[in-house]
Amino acid sequence: MTERAWPAGAATGIGSLPGSDPAEAAAVVFGELPEFPHLPELPARGVGADLLGRSAALLVDLAVEVVPSGYRVATHPGHDHRRAVDLLRWDLDAVQEAAAGTPPVIKTQLAGPWTLAAGIELPRGHRVLTDHGAVREFTESLLEGLAAHVAELKARTGAEVVVQFDEPALPDVLAGSLPTPSGYGTVPAVDEPRARELLATAIERAGELTGQPVVVHCCATRPPVALLRSAGAGALALDATRLDGSPATLLDDLGETLDSGVVLFLGLVPAVEPATRPTLKEVAAPAFRLVDRLGFNRSVLATQAVPTPACGLAGAGAGWLRRALSLTRDVGKAFVEPPEG
Repeated sequence: MTERAWPAGAATGIGSLPGSDPAEAAAVVFGELPEFPHLPELPARGVGADLLGRSAALLVDLAVEVVPSGYRVATHPGHDHRRAVDLLRWDLDAVQEAAAGTPPVIKTQLAGPWTLAAGIELPRGHRVLTDHGAVREFTESLLEGLAAHVAELKARTGAEVVVQFDEPALPDVLAGSLPTPSGYGTVPAVDEPRARELLATAIERAGELTGQPVVVHCCATRPPVALLRSAGAGALALDATRLDGSPATLLDDLGETLDSGVVLFLGLVPAVEPATRPTLKEVAAPAFRLVDRLGFNRSVLATQAVPTPACGLAGAGAGWLRRALSLTRDVGKAFVEPPEG
C-alpha cells in the first residue's frame, strides 16, 4: 500500500448531503473540501439514493427491489435496481464535471459487508445476515462491483481513490439486537472472529484496488474500535463529539489505534445547525481533549487525524451545509498550524 494520498491538514465529508441536485452537491464539495473531496450521496432523492440502495447499485449478478419492509433480493434487475444504477451514474457525471482541476484524491462510500447483509432481505423476508452463504455471496458481489467503480472514478477524475465502508449496523450485528421479521425475536449475534474475518476480506480487497488506506466508518457511541483495527482498517471514522466520557477500555483501544499508525477521521462539526453556531475553537476542542486524555502530543493530529462532520449532512439546511464544510476545512488547518489560544 502506498503512502496516503491526502495532504496533512486535509478535511473531508462523511458522505450524505441535503438536496437532490448532484451537480450542485458536487460543486459544493469540491469548492469547500478541495484537498480531499468525496463522492456526494443525496438520499433525499428516495429509493436507490440511500446507503443501501447506492451500494446495491454496485452489486454484480445480484439485484434488489423495494418492498414495504425495505430492500429485498430480486430475481432480476427491475425498476428499483435500475434507478439506483442511474442515480449513481448521474452522480459520477456531476463529480467528473466538478473535478476539472484534478484533486489529488477523492473518497467514495458504500455499505460495509455487515451493514449490507443486515439491511437487505432474502426472498422469504429474513435478513441476508441469517444465511452464511448469502453473506459471502453478497460480499463478493459487492467487491467485484467496487473494483469497476474505483476504476471508473479514477478514470473520470484522474485522482487517487479512497474507499470508505460504512458500518452503522455493525454494533447491532455484534450485539444480536436486530429484530426478526416478526418483530418478536432478534437475529443471533455474529461473533467477533467471524465479523473480523469478513471485514478483513473486504478491507484487504479494497486496499488492493486503491493502494490507499481503507476507512471504516461507525458513528456509534461505543464503536468496536479494536475489532476494526484488527481487521486491517487503515483509518477509522468516528463521531468524536461522543467520545467524551468514554470508558477506559475504549480509550485504551483508541490509544493503541493511534500508536499503530491508523488514522482517525474525527467527526467534529455538528451534522445539523445548532441553536448557536459554534466557533472554530469549540468545534476542534473534542479532538484536542481526546489526544490529551490518550497521552499523545497534540501534533499527532496533523499527521494522523482528518476532521469531518460528526456524521452525514443529509439533514442539514443549505446554509449550514456550506458553513459546516468550511468549519471542517478550517479544523484541518488548525491541526497543522493551531491558531493562538
